[in-house]
Amino acid sequence: MRIVLQRVLEASVTIKGTPHSAIGPGMLILVGICDDDTDDDIEYLCQKIVKLRVFDDKEGVMNLPIVDIEGANLLVVSQFTLMASTRKGNRPSYIRASRPDFAIPMYERFIDRLQQLLGHPVQTGVFGADMQVALVNDGPVTIIMDSHLREQF
Repeated sequence: MRIVLQRVLEASVTIKGTPHSAIGPGMLILVGICDDDTDDDIEYLCQKIVKLRVFDDKEGVMNLPIVDIEGANLLVVSQFTLMASTRKGNRPSYIRASRPDFAIPMYERFIDRLQQLLGHPVQTGVFGADMQVALVNDGPVTIIMDSHLREQF
């Protein structure tokens, strides 16, 4: 499972010209799922997301996790293109991206786990929809994490 996490001042999803979801300050999380992913990958990334200290404290230092930010929210959007391979040629290969029958339940469990850890609902896109995602990146802060490439410290 691969995510792109962006700290945002605001983010929204529009589908076919109709607003679907929106958040103010918080995080936009783009999620790519592959067939090797398990509930352990979900747990690893969700724990990282809620504990990652990317919000400013009173001194302006990125020292606070989202769970410590009053009113901060998450917008989670599925994005199979995160699993693209560009190793050969000029056309990305998406062979690593899971098919909907596997990916949709994983995406839903990912969202459910984030909601459990945060203690409130998160906003989402619509799996498989042609979405327009707008955001104002704050910082900018953009972090890429892959549950299969866990960093050891």
